[in-house]
Amino acid sequence: MAVVNTFAQDDVDRAEPLTVDAAHARSRSAALIDSMIGTVGLEIETHLVDLDAVADAVTWPRIEAVKEIIGAVVERSSVTVEPGGQVELSGPPETGIVAAVARLRYESQGARLALADHRLGLAHAGADPLRPSLRVNPRPRYRAMEQHFAATGRAAAGSVMMNSTAALQVNLQAGPKRGWAARVARAHRFGPTLLALSASSPWLHGRDVGWKSVRQRAWGHLDPRSCGPVPGCVADSAEADDSLNPVVAWADYAMRAPVAFVRSRQDVAAVGKPVSFEQWASGAVRLGNRAPTAADLDSHLSTLFPPVRLRGYLELRYLDMTAPRWWPAIAAVTTTLMDDAVAADMATEATERAALRWTEAARYGLTDPVLADSARRCVAIAAERVPAELSSAVADLAELVESGRCPGDLLATRIGQVGLLGAFEELAYA
Repeated sequence: MAVVNTFAQDDVDRAEPLTVDAAHARSRSAALIDSMIGTVGLEIETHLVDLDAVADAVTWPRIEAVKEIIGAVVERSSVTVEPGGQVELSGPPETGIVAAVARLRYESQGARLALADHRLGLAHAGADPLRPSLRVNPRPRYRAMEQHFAATGRAAAGSVMMNSTAALQVNLQAGPKRGWAARVARAHRFGPTLLALSASSPWLHGRDVGWKSVRQRAWGHLDPRSCGPVPGCVADSAEADDSLNPVVAWADYAMRAPVAFVRSRQDVAAVGKPVSFEQWASGAVRLGNRAPTAADLDSHLSTLFPPVRLRGYLELRYLDMTAPRWWPAIAAVTTTLMDDAVAADMATEATERAALRWTEAARYGLTDPVLADSARRCVAIAAERVPAELSSAVADLAELVESGRCPGDLLATRIGQVGLLGAFEELAYA
């Protein structure tokens, strides 16, 4: 989603060393932008599959051509290739959820058809259920992140996260400044419930791992200082959320998060031990034999992956990618609960007991009774408030939620019926 450049600093300023105070101030200015609620941006990630050899990794030369293949048929969405070869379509900011869904529905279908001509498919699931986690994208940033995870004892989780997971991301405006505290808190409070109803990654590396969202499990095993929920964005009770300052909370989080890599003119070098940006900026630790700059801070902010990331707007990063039948409804429910004031108030009450159940949501999904009750109530609230164009899709999702199942349960059932290879092939052709 496009974001206004609040920094407006030239290249010389970006190259100047930063003090801790200056870095904190820059992080605060990057956190949220005073805006009107209503603009929506969606991003969908999918797993690229060789239709003639679905169990094999797609080679980098074929993956490298994907951006050009898709770029020739999409009009406004941007295309990126993730470390493991996942394909991400990022829709432009749209006026409302109806336009945002329509755009990505249309352009993802165009992408699928274009890739099919090259015997490539796109599998919609929160995690690749079959193939090993393997980085194929040689981009130096990804190599350095991989090395950082390995050096800091999180190689396995980092590899799964980078190479085997896929998310549906909902980007929403920060809204008016006076409402930031409650709005950011709601984005967090709704997270476990929305994660549970979107969970679509029960299998990984060819086996059932016993979690509904392997994708979220991987995030949970990474360093919470850079991948966990931002402390200070949710109070003990919803009534106290208004007393919080999410902008300061975000800046504190950024300063305490470990630096993943340092750029130089020649390369991108992994940081092999936990060093916070604050330690680097204070001079307590020197990385790259120099002090950090504004450019380093901007790069550092791009390596922070909490469930709700503040980038001038709100990035809701906690939803599993799901089949085309489900993701439009999940995006519609999420946006309605956040952007419709009546729905937001009702959902805040509905999610009260579920607001901190991140691990339970990832492990148990809607088999957890607290999350199941919260999900039923939230989808029912959204169904009454969602735009008419998406009411049928939300009604379909409501029926699934009422049955106590999430999309991953349907995938697991299908694997039991036709086997993992057959089910993965079906995903790639869908």
